[in-house]
Amino acid sequence: MSSLAGSLSPPRRSRLGALALTRASADAWVTAAVGLALAAIAFAADGGLRLERTTWTEVALILGGAALAAWGLLTGRAAGRLHGGLTLLAFAALGVFTALSITWSVAPGDSWLEANRTFAYVATFAGGVAFVRIAPGRWAAVLNGISVACLLVCGWALLTKIFPGALAPDETYARLREPFGYWNAVGLMAALGVPPLLWLAARRSGHPAANALAWPALGLMFTTMMLSYSRGSLLALAVGLALWFAVVPLRLRGALPLLVASAVSGPVIAWAFARDALTTDNVPLPARVDAGHELGTLLVLMACVLLVAGLAVNFATTRAAFSPRTRRLAGRSIVGMLALIPVAMLLALAAAPGGVNGQVSDTWNKLTDPKAATPTNTPDRLRATSSVRARYWRESWTIYENSPNVGAGAGAYATARTRYRSGTQTVRHAHGYGVQTLADLGRAGVALSLVATVLWILAAMTATGLRRRDRGRPFDPERIGLLTMATVVVVFGVHSFIDWTWFVPGNACVGLLCAAWVVGRGPLAARAETPPRVAFAWRRPPRMAGAAALAVLVLAVVTSWAALQPVRSAHAADAALDLAQLGKYDAAAAKARRAAALDPLSVDPLFQLAFIDDARGDTQGAKRALEDATRLQPANVETWRRLGRYRLSVLNDPRGAVDAFRLAFYLDPASDRGPSDYLEASRALKAKG
Repeated sequence: MSSLAGSLSPPRRSRLGALALTRASADAWVTAAVGLALAAIAFAADGGLRLERTTWTEVALILGGAALAAWGLLTGRAAGRLHGGLTLLAFAALGVFTALSITWSVAPGDSWLEANRTFAYVATFAGGVAFVRIAPGRWAAVLNGISVACLLVCGWALLTKIFPGALAPDETYARLREPFGYWNAVGLMAALGVPPLLWLAARRSGHPAANALAWPALGLMFTTMMLSYSRGSLLALAVGLALWFAVVPLRLRGALPLLVASAVSGPVIAWAFARDALTTDNVPLPARVDAGHELGTLLVLMACVLLVAGLAVNFATTRAAFSPRTRRLAGRSIVGMLALIPVAMLLALAAAPGGVNGQVSDTWNKLTDPKAATPTNTPDRLRATSSVRARYWRESWTIYENSPNVGAGAGAYATARTRYRSGTQTVRHAHGYGVQTLADLGRAGVALSLVATVLWILAAMTATGLRRRDRGRPFDPERIGLLTMATVVVVFGVHSFIDWTWFVPGNACVGLLCAAWVVGRGPLAARAETPPRVAFAWRRPPRMAGAAALAVLVLAVVTSWAALQPVRSAHAADAALDLAQLGKYDAAAAKARRAAALDPLSVDPLFQLAFIDDARGDTQGAKRALEDATRLQPANVETWRRLGRYRLSVLNDPRGAVDAFRLAFYLDPASDRGPSDYLEASRALKAKG
C-alpha cells in the first residue's frame, strides 16, 4: 500500500502544479485584458470632449458591458442573488432621468450626449457586476490590471515631458496633461494607481520580485501627480490613504514603500520644479528637449533605486517576518503619526499671523470668493488655496435656483451659465459633480445620485466587513483586496466632487470597475458558501436567463445606435460643407438637412444649412434655418446672435436685428459682443428712419 501511495503522489503534485500554473496564466490574461482595456479607454476618449472619439468609446463600453452582462447571465451563478443589483438599479434610474431631461433641457443636443455618456457608465458598472459573478476569484488580477493601466497612462504623460520633440513638439503648457488634454485628469489617474500599487507592495502573498515592482511604480505615480500640479489629486489621495491605513491591517508593510517612494522621488520632483524649462509655459522646444532628457535620466535612476530597495526589503521580510507584537506596535505608531498630522497643522496655523481663526478665515475666503485671483500655472499653485471653482459653483447654484426640481437639463450648464457668468471665459463643466448635478438635474438628479451612493456604501461595507457585526472576522487576502478597491472608489469620488473628472471616461471607468466589483462580490459572511471558481465554466442556462441575455444585447445595440446619431450628423454636416466648397449647393443643402434629421436636437446642422442656403442665394431659406435654431434652443445665446447678424448684414432688417441682439444681450450680459452688436443694430435702425 505504501508503494502504491508513493506511486500516486507525483501525479497528484503534478495536477496541483498544473492547476496553479493554469490559475496564474488566467490571472495574467485578466491583468493584461483589464490593463489594456482601461488604458485604451483613456487614450481613445482622451478628455471626453471630442465628439467622435468619445462616442465610439461609449459605444464600446455599452457593447462590452452588455456582453459581460449577457455572459454573466448565461454562465454565472444564475440561481444566486444578484449582489449590487439595487445599486445598479439606482444608477440605471439616474441614466433614465438623464435621458428624460432632454424634454425640458435648454440644450437638448448636449443632454443627448450626456445621456449617452451616462448609459455607457451604467453599462460599465453592469459589466463589472457581471464580471465578478463570472470570475469572483480574479480580484487580484483586476487590481494588477488597474495598476498597469495607470502606469501606462502616467508613463505616457511623463514621456511627453522626457521626449517633447517627438511626442509633444507643439505643447505650450508645462503641466502634464496628456493623454487627456487635462492636467487634473492626469493627476487623478496617478492617484487612482497608488492604492493598488500600495496593496501590491504590502501584500504577504505573491513573489517578492513581482511585489517589488510596485516600489518604482509608486515613485512614478508621485512624480506624475506633482508635475501635473494637481491639488485635487493630492487631496483625494490623502483621503484615500487615510482610509486605507485605517481599515487595512498592513500598515507597516504599506508605510515602508510609501515613505521610501516619497523620499526617493522627492529630490527628482524638487529638481524638476527648479528648472524653468520644465515648469514654465511657452518654453522653446530645444530647452524643453534638453531638460526632458535630464529628467528621463533621473527617473530611470529613481526607478532603479526603488526597485533595489523593494527587492531588498521584500526578500528580507520573506526570510524573517516581523513578529505579531512588532506589527501591532508599528501599526499603532503609524496611526498615531497620521493622527498627529492635523495636530501639527493646527499648531502651525496657531503660530501664523492671525492665528487659527485668521488663517482658516483667509483660506476659506480665497477658496469661496468668486473674484479670487487664479493661481499661477506653476508649482506655486500647489501651495495656493484660491481657485476659480467658486465662480463656477456660484453659477451652478444660480442655475439651480431658477429650476430647483429638475434643473436646466443634463449637460446644459455650459449654455445656461452665460446668463449668470461674471467673466467671458468659456467653460463646459462646473468643476464638481455635485454642483453640476444641481444645475443640470436639480433636486431629483441629486436625490437619485445620493440614493445610488448610499446603496453603494451600504453594499461596500457589507462586502468588505466594515459593519459592526463583521468585527473579528479574519482579514484574508480577498478582503484586503476589496478594501483597496473601495479606496480607489473613494479617491475617485473625492476628486469628482471638486472637479469634472466624472466626464473623463479614462478616470471614471477605473472608479466604476472597482465600485462594481466591490458590491458585486457580495457579503463577506456569505463568501464561504460560494467559493470562487478557478476557471470560467459553461453551464446550460435557464430559459429565462437566455431571454434576459438576449434582451440585454438588443438593448445595448439600440442604445449604441442612438448614441452614434450625433456622430453621423457631424459627418453629414462635414460632407455638406465639402460639397458647398465645390459649388454643389443643392447637394450640400440636402446633406445639411440630412444632418439635421440625424440629430434633430442640435443647432449646428441648422447653422450650416443657413450658410449653404445663403451661399446659393436662398436668403429666406437661410433665415428660416436660423429661426428654427432659435425655436429649438431659445436659451442658447449663439442662436440669437447669428439670427441678429444675418438680419442686419444680409436682410437689411435692423428692427429684427435689434430684437435678436436684445435677447442675446439678456442671455449673455457679460459678453463683449452683446453691447456692440446691439449698438450697431440700433444705429442702423435710426439711420433707416
